[in-house]
Order: sequence, then structure tokens, then C-alpha cells
Amino acid sequence: MAEALPDYKLCLEFEDGIKGQVYLSNFKGKGVFEYWNKVDNFLKVYVTNNGSIVWTYDIEIDLLNCYLKITNQTFEEYAHN
Repeated sequence: MAEALPDYKLCLEFEDGIKGQVYLSNFKGKGVFEYWNKVDNFLKVYVTNNGSIVWTYDIEIDLLNCYLKITNQTFEEYAHN
């Protein structure tokens, strides 16, 4: 599950029950993320069938990267669990 908040936070809930937020305001206005200059566009987030976090065909955030950030793990730590 993904829910975008007006302050450019993304609330995520993963299949294993982990919940958390990632802060994406630092991307706003840069490159393809100019789309987010209108907060209503940021709020249009959805999760695809394969688990990708998407706004448009150009804007996608890596789900695993978000999970690692929320759980405060490196990829190596995640891979060994």
C-alpha cells in the first residue's frame, strides 16, 4: 500500500507488515520530478501489480530502496536475512 501526503511524504505498508514513511521533497522540481511541482500530481501515486511505486510512466520509485530506508538496513543486511 502507498499513500502520498501533501508534504511530499510517502506512507508505505509492506506485505510483511512493516510500515513507514519516506520523504521525497528533495526530488521535487528536478528532472522528471518537475511533475511534482503541483502537489496534486504527487498525490496520484499508485502501486502496480508487480509492486512498483509509480506516478507516471516516467516516474517510479524503487520499492526495495524504500523498504531498506524504512527498516534502516543496507542491501547486504537485507540479503543475509
